[in-house]
Amino acid sequence: MVSIVGPHDEFLRTLEAHLDADVHVRGNEVTFTGSAEAVTRAADVLTELITIVRTGQGLTADAVERVVGMAADPDTHAAEILTQNILSTRGKTIRPKTLNQKRYVDAIDTHTVVFGIGPAGTGKTYLAMAKAVQALQAKEVNRIILTRPAIEAGERLGFLPGTLNDKIDPYVRPLYDALHDMVDAESVPKLLTAGTIEVAPLAYMRGRTLNDAFIILDEAQNTSMEQMKMFLTRLGFNSKMVVTGDITQVDLPGGTKSGLREVQGILDGVDDIAFCQLTNQDVVRHRLVGRIVAAYDRYDAVQPQRGQSARQQGRRVARHAGQRRANESGETA
Repeated sequence: MVSIVGPHDEFLRTLEAHLDADVHVRGNEVTFTGSAEAVTRAADVLTELITIVRTGQGLTADAVERVVGMAADPDTHAAEILTQNILSTRGKTIRPKTLNQKRYVDAIDTHTVVFGIGPAGTGKTYLAMAKAVQALQAKEVNRIILTRPAIEAGERLGFLPGTLNDKIDPYVRPLYDALHDMVDAESVPKLLTAGTIEVAPLAYMRGRTLNDAFIILDEAQNTSMEQMKMFLTRLGFNSKMVVTGDITQVDLPGGTKSGLREVQGILDGVDDIAFCQLTNQDVVRHRLVGRIVAAYDRYDAVQPQRGQSARQQGRRVARHAGQRRANESGETA
């Protein structure tokens, strides 16, 4: 019971805030009151929480909120999702935290090429990296190749000093950050030196055939259509590709089409290719990040309407001005 209600009843307050049923705890007994639908949903949430606790995995306030959110879908079992282990390292276990993340991870297992598309913080790159390290440890592949286009986010940094690795380091730093979470810090330089893990800019992919590799293309929204085609055709035997990106954060110069935006229409329906969409509900960073993403989505949704209203107003002003000029011309005549 202590594990369910949380320290200082923190989880209990979360349940009271998010469930429609009233929650009453006395001793080791929990009572729900309310409509039949609300009580049924509350009982399902409690059952999932008990299942998670029985696996030995501790609960957090964030996990409790996610269980409550997933209870709206009767076909979704939160305990099954939140206890699926991808990779365990240094006492830390990496797991999917939402239904869409589980679908994304499952798609990587069952498809050769997977596109993970969604806003910042949804775990697209992190989970892809975890699956890559898992495949390397299981000897399913011989190497991991990490790449991304060298495009700045709105700022031009100019020429960077140093070797090629020094120059591309700022662009691939997010990939390194994820890698250091999953591999011992002492092992990373050895793996990079041996070529077991390779980090390279997308421009250096042309002409290569990548066999026995797990390849991740990050920030794919900043690829042109030609670059996307070039990258996808590097696929060799016994390899997997994961392409991640956020089509709402394109940094390409004006007039250049994003390869990630166009590729779904081109490859839709092709066997062994999966497209996984993640939303602001799948954000696993600070909970405020999800609210920020949702706010921007709402803003973008009304922008076309605002633009249309402005154009309509402009046309009305133009018509009135034209009518006024015509009337003045008539009076002058």
